[in-house]
Amino acid sequence: MKLTAAVLTISDSAFRKTREDLSGPRLQQILKDSGFEITLSKVLPDEAQQIAAALRTAAVQARFVVTTGGTGIAARDVTPEATQRVCDRLLDGVAQLMRAEGLKQTPFAALSRGVCGTIGTSIVLNLPGNPAGAEQSLKTVLPLISHALDLLEGKTEH
Repeated sequence: MKLTAAVLTISDSAFRKTREDLSGPRLQQILKDSGFEITLSKVLPDEAQQIAAALRTAAVQARFVVTTGGTGIAARDVTPEATQRVCDRLLDGVAQLMRAEGLKQTPFAALSRGVCGTIGTSIVLNLPGNPAGAEQSLKTVLPLISHALDLLEGKTEH
């Protein structure tokens, strides 16, 4: 099956166009370079209901849905809550792996609350909003994703 991905940037300022979205395009390029076809790219405000609705839509259009932004501890950072609301199951180890690798770069990685989970046969992954953190986090877990997608599709003989 073709590898498809969606990239959702969650940022009030990028949504209002007062700040350029640097993370979304960078993640799209990494995914393309890894063999994914980008089927959806969108910038959303930090609004839990809009994020949840966009995640549901994206999971129909792509097998791998990544978000960037809204994973910190500020009042408007609600991406993990929106993600948990729509996921069937959480993949805690994937988020733990990203934070463990991130801690090698900055102690602030411990404040990231990003989660990873499944919606049907799709995987949703929350990445930090910082472009370098988002790239490093994605590259850390990307080797697991195609295997995880195979398992979700029922390919369990390994």
